[in-house]
Amino acid sequence: MWTTLFALMGVAAWLVWREGGWRRHQGVLTLFIVHLAINALWSWLFFVWHQGALAFVEVILLWGMILATLIAFWRVRPLAGLLLVPYLAWVTLATALTYTVWQLNPQLLS
Repeated sequence: MWTTLFALMGVAAWLVWREGGWRRHQGVLTLFIVHLAINALWSWLFFVWHQGALAFVEVILLWGMILATLIAFWRVRPLAGLLLVPYLAWVTLATALTYTVWQLNPQLLS
């Protein structure tokens, strides 16, 4: 699933970049890059550091960042925003799963 989602994200970012490059869309593309860092952080919080509460807060932040990126991409090129919809749906599921696993395993996920 992640291979498909990252491919869609890459195409979406490329479409935005093609509409004027980094100079014209620096803010939108910076938002995209920052959201990627937040995406990577979740795996460390949840799987490596076993921080269920922080992972849950972080995935909510990630969801908001994806929505903001989707809207920003849509404003530049609607197809670019549309390509992020499956990613937002997947992270919506991941948010529910993060919360549920954290709540069901408090001894493992502090």
